[in-house]
Amino acid sequence: MKKNFKNKKVLITGHTGFKGSWLTLWMKLMGAKILGISYGEVSKPSNFNTFKLKDKILSKKINIKNFNALNKEITNFKPNYIFHLAAEAIVKKAYADPKNAWTTNTLGTLNILETLRNYHKDVTVVIITSDKVYQNIEVSRGYKENDIMANTDPYSASKACADIATQSYINTFLKKKKNIKIAIARAGNVIGGGDWATGRLIPDCIRSWSKNKKVSLRSPYSTRPWQHVLDVLHGYILLAIHLNKNKNLDGEIFNFGPTMNKKNNVLKVIRQTKIFWKEINWKVDKESNFYESKLLHLNSSKAKKKLNWSCILDFKKNIFFTINWYRFYLKNKKDIVKFSLNQIEQFISLKKKK
Repeated sequence: MKKNFKNKKVLITGHTGFKGSWLTLWMKLMGAKILGISYGEVSKPSNFNTFKLKDKILSKKINIKNFNALNKEITNFKPNYIFHLAAEAIVKKAYADPKNAWTTNTLGTLNILETLRNYHKDVTVVIITSDKVYQNIEVSRGYKENDIMANTDPYSASKACADIATQSYINTFLKKKKNIKIAIARAGNVIGGGDWATGRLIPDCIRSWSKNKKVSLRSPYSTRPWQHVLDVLHGYILLAIHLNKNKNLDGEIFNFGPTMNKKNNVLKVIRQTKIFWKEINWKVDKESNFYESKLLHLNSSKAKKKLNWSCILDFKKNIFFTINWYRFYLKNKKDIVKFSLNQIEQFISLKKKK
């Protein structure tokens, strides 16, 4: 993979976020020249700051809702690759401020697309949306890329609209442009070290357990396609590589999720965590009235067939990589960058063996 990005210009929107900071660290490891665009830190602690990336890349504080500023930076930087991750990614925050969720997720994506519509340099683009764009009818089969997109809550609906807008621009404008290759990636429920967002299972657990408190579980039997951040980013990276080489993938959509027969609920995640962190404890929040779907899973057979992608880390290794990162961070923060780079190298090694 390294040869595909060495000395290439890579633009990452949302580079200060959880997935964005890991992608930035990985791209830096592969020798890419990176421009990160974000509206600032998304959590405290900030994984972007933890990785000490500010002085290692070109980082711009820009709101992706600002078309003129975004268009100027993309035009001037002339990227070889664009990974669009910037979004309001927290469901509870989208409920609290739906207007911001809609404008960030939908208008922000539109601004990327509108820039591309008038762009004349060669570029390969991966637009990241979400597994929650699908109309969730609580079925056990995994959702496929051509399933119906519809949802009611502000986060899901705004991401679905961003996805639809991307498909609209692809079919109407971008497929006609020989210089642009673009695809959509859908994934969700990513875990891994460095996620500090509120309202997500693992970060909420870490905050409680680090203070010897019980964590309160809202929906212990809800099933999610849990996967490690490195597995998902590996999918995005492979998609960019294949898309750059194969024009037939232009305009395609890809799901990235674990094997469909591996359905693990919240409680199983916690019990697996206890194997690696024995002091933890939890309770079920019987008072919670926050709506969450009980069953959500993706069919990723298309990514397996066309990109030769599948999750490298099984469920146990996924939890081990994640919890080991947080335990190391809490004990030895100053060496966490080296530890994180080592996790990427371990992942690459496991990929080669697989």
